[in-house]
Amino acid sequence: MRGRRNIAAAIGGWSARHRWAALLIWIAFVALATVAGNAAGTVEMRGYESANGDSRQAEQILDGAGFKNVAGEIVLVQSRTGTLTIADPAFRRAVEDVRKAVEATGQVEHVRTPYDKEPSPVTQDRRTTLVQFDMKGDGGTAEERIQPVLDAVARVQGAHPDLRVEEAGSASADKLIGEAIDKDFVRAEQLSLPITIGILLAAFGALLAAIVPVALAMTAIFAATGLLAFTSHLLHVDSATSNVMLLIGLAVGVDYSLFYIMREREERARGRSKKRAIEIAAATSGRAVLISGITVIVAMAGMFLTGNGVFMGFAEGTILVVLTAVVGSLTVLPALLSLIGDKIDARLVHGAVRVVTGGRVTWRRILGVRGGESRVWGAVMRPVLRHPLVSVLLAGGLLVGLAIPAFQLKTGTQTIDDLQGDYQIAETFKRIDKAFPGGNEPAVVVVEAADVTTPAFTAKIEDFKRRALATGEANEPFAVAVNPAKTVAKISIGIKGTGADEVSEHAIRTLRDEVVPAALPGAHVTGNTAGSMDFNEQLGRRIPLVFAFVLLLAFVLLLVSFRSLVVAVKAIALNLLSVAAAYGVLVLVFQKGYGESLLGFHSTGAITNWLPLFLFVILFGLSMDYHVFILSRIREAYDKGMSTEDAVAFGIRSTAAVVTSAALIMVAVFSTFATLSLLTFMQMGIGLAVAVLIDATIVRAVLLPATMKLLGDWNWYLPRWLGWLPRLSHGDDAAEEAPETPEERVPALV
Repeated sequence: MRGRRNIAAAIGGWSARHRWAALLIWIAFVALATVAGNAAGTVEMRGYESANGDSRQAEQILDGAGFKNVAGEIVLVQSRTGTLTIADPAFRRAVEDVRKAVEATGQVEHVRTPYDKEPSPVTQDRRTTLVQFDMKGDGGTAEERIQPVLDAVARVQGAHPDLRVEEAGSASADKLIGEAIDKDFVRAEQLSLPITIGILLAAFGALLAAIVPVALAMTAIFAATGLLAFTSHLLHVDSATSNVMLLIGLAVGVDYSLFYIMREREERARGRSKKRAIEIAAATSGRAVLISGITVIVAMAGMFLTGNGVFMGFAEGTILVVLTAVVGSLTVLPALLSLIGDKIDARLVHGAVRVVTGGRVTWRRILGVRGGESRVWGAVMRPVLRHPLVSVLLAGGLLVGLAIPAFQLKTGTQTIDDLQGDYQIAETFKRIDKAFPGGNEPAVVVVEAADVTTPAFTAKIEDFKRRALATGEANEPFAVAVNPAKTVAKISIGIKGTGADEVSEHAIRTLRDEVVPAALPGAHVTGNTAGSMDFNEQLGRRIPLVFAFVLLLAFVLLLVSFRSLVVAVKAIALNLLSVAAAYGVLVLVFQKGYGESLLGFHSTGAITNWLPLFLFVILFGLSMDYHVFILSRIREAYDKGMSTEDAVAFGIRSTAAVVTSAALIMVAVFSTFATLSLLTFMQMGIGLAVAVLIDATIVRAVLLPATMKLLGDWNWYLPRWLGWLPRLSHGDDAAEEAPETPEERVPALV
């Protein structure tokens, strides 16, 4: 072969020529990464690593103070009719029965009731109280021992129907809620794979062509998860990172394979030899995969600038899985295509449809694809290119209209209200919070001293309690825990509000600005409310940096790849518009509540605080997949002599089948997250699905071609002072192949 060869073409060519070596290297890499990663173990972040500001300082002190990890549990005892109070014998018998029942399990200690010398909390109307106790042993494993206690409390409830006797706490929540969420994720993962394979079967009509992309994506996920185990020793990760990796890895891994396989099949349909078809696919789709993967990695890297451990862990995991998927697509995929050959196109599914319908229906007709071009999208393109200004105004106006609600976006922290569905323990938490405001979300004040148990320091703690309660923004329950070395005191105090509203936030500010400096100078305030406030403050400072980093580097990558200032600017603008539209849909659905009954959720009136930034980074990266792939095909046609208008029409039609199939897979996979019990994951799934759908239809099929038609040759404008940029080919620069042998020749696919 003569002429220039790009990196992707060189790698693909080597893999195709040394297919067994490439396959064995990949299998060995995946196996080694998986086995070694399991042996090394993934290091999850410590509690304080996900916090920011004052909360992080407090959590770090607690982490090193040697406090015993205790799982606290609460039993709510409440009059159902409002007639019984704690003074009534029936009420007292129920409370005592709870004490006896939980103690009989042998799993609890430090039981407190309202009748003890140091009583547990009681409401002012005396109709509601709490029985408090701790689980024995390590709190981290308490969920494994909580079931006998839950059963014991349930028996007491059955014996006292006039009272509400319900248990809640960290161990019971971990067991009951954790099990439900784990089942949700398993179900979502089990749905994702068959849906993906089903769409690939529809797109290809061939079993091997459907299995290969999924197999490549899954092996990339396995390898990346193994690599994460090593990198997590340097940068610890959140437990949800593996779920995010599965979501992103399956999406990009299948997409990259689709780009590659579709182009190889297209070239074979034109009569190219197997060798030549792989070379062209490597030089064109392989180059698009490489540029797209780098762009996605750059977008994900923006999360490192947040300074938050959860985001940084997500960045670490997603970068590894995207990088691994890119490497696999460029190496093992051409090797597989070289090995399998035309067997990958054995159309068992299409053949079955043809037989059943007597030859009247084929998947090619259903998909509207002939010779690699889509008739359906071709029909859409004609009016778009005929009336580009009208198309831009209509499509742009629609997206701007969807984006307008995004200006009303309101974020909030995750609370028990995020748990959707019929969960009794969630209702119990809500009843406890209503009876004892702030009891579920207390402020935690952490203070260090040489000895926090001295009379002088104990007096300071009492002074803090008096001042805090005097503000009217704090209330019982009040508790003090001291570490074994007696150098750290952990003070818990209830605060007004729900824990996620302005009332609770004002209470935290009062504690930090007034009460703590006066009574316990040098102390730090943490807790869920304080942690959320610190997180929002940190994010508010870092978001501009993240946006600037992602947009600037994406702009530079596109500028270098396509040598066009206009293409780079327009790509950024279109991606931002699609992300803004997705934000608007999120606000309409999850904040305003439109579609609650259809999706089966109850709106909390807010979007989870970490989600907007996460969605921006993920969506910006994923949308670049399609943009780069389509632009590469357009530029390839333009470089071969087509006019801009003809190149745009050809590029859209020839990539529409791939983009449509890839988008359907992403939408389907992301939509499975809408079936989860946590509202946060429902928001994430719907946000991602809507954005991909908008991006693959309105943006890529209407706005992109219409704006390119309007701009004409200005699409490829590059200032003279940027003439030094390297010239990258988006086609295959190799000379035409030698005449094919009869064995290599293949008829065009119908």
